[in-house]
Amino acid sequence: MPGSSFGTLFRITTWGESHGPALGVVIDGCPAGLPLSEQDIQPYMNRRKPGQTRYTTPRKENDTAELLSGVFEGYTTGTPISILVRNTNQQSKDYSHLASVYRPGHADYTFDAKYGRRDYRGGGRSSGRETLARVAAGAVAAKLLSSFGIDVLAYTSAIGPVSLPDSLQAESRVFKRSLVMASPLYFPDSAASERAEAYLSEQMSTQDSVGGIITCQVTGLPAGLGEPVFDKLDACLARAVLSIGAVKGVEFGSGFSAASMTGSVHNDAFYQTEEGKPAKRTNHAGGVLGGMSDGSALLLRAAIKPTPSIARPQQTIRSDGSETELSIHGRHDPVIVPRAVVVVESMVALTLADLLLQNAVARMDWLQKIYPENTNP
Repeated sequence: MPGSSFGTLFRITTWGESHGPALGVVIDGCPAGLPLSEQDIQPYMNRRKPGQTRYTTPRKENDTAELLSGVFEGYTTGTPISILVRNTNQQSKDYSHLASVYRPGHADYTFDAKYGRRDYRGGGRSSGRETLARVAAGAVAAKLLSSFGIDVLAYTSAIGPVSLPDSLQAESRVFKRSLVMASPLYFPDSAASERAEAYLSEQMSTQDSVGGIITCQVTGLPAGLGEPVFDKLDACLARAVLSIGAVKGVEFGSGFSAASMTGSVHNDAFYQTEEGKPAKRTNHAGGVLGGMSDGSALLLRAAIKPTPSIARPQQTIRSDGSETELSIHGRHDPVIVPRAVVVVESMVALTLADLLLQNAVARMDWLQKIYPENTNP
């Protein structure tokens, strides 16, 4: 199965299945000398792990990250970093009745069509549990970015019909991490969080699920990351975030609403700061111009579908073509959004770490600073 690796210089490969003994990730290309320990990784894992609130699956997993290689005496060595997370609470018998049934909204049928066989226990490689490997790698990427003053923070901006107030959704708005972490749903607004919790409880009582929107903000990003043609910053980020199974759409800045704006409104006017640097008065572009970062806050939104595993009766077929009715019971999230927040954050961090390293070879004067002894006068 190709397609389990992501990145060019800062490159990750994830492995493992939802009901196998373990999952993990190998990170290639992390520079030597980055301070790193399991304590840097575990807080990210804790944000994604199941069983924390009534709005997540009751499956109990510690999701403890074990750092197996690539670090010596507290610093990365430049060699591959391997991180393992053991599965300890699989209940594969919960899925035995699904061995020949195609679950609506899942990859059961497409796996059969492509490979002629599938791991029906929780979805195998297509399970949302695969994302824990991305989060472990994302924690390393975030640590790398933070050493350059770059901060990546994702949060919930909508669950079902409950959204942040318009006054809090301006393209130039930046939230503090402490505000986001105070909500069990990762809303940066307590009133919106309470409304969303009430709506979720209502849908859970009818055995249904809901979707939502995750917003990711990046501050401290230097201008010039990304390439102007195929490897545009927004194109790379969209590919990264859309690789998350639950994501059905991505937009930047004003996004789709830009289609109804005029150029005089959508264009972000430039001005010179007191420090003599270019800046923008608005941020309809979302921090990206011509496929490259423009130095302002990067703003990305991802649409998350409702959890496909629901207890309500659904019409489907078996692998032999016979029709059947299916009600999915077991341990499933009524909403994916809260646990997916850190996954979106991690994929953004991985993309930016990779592009930051690629950008180091964009100019001769930067290369000459790396190799001064070999530079001709």
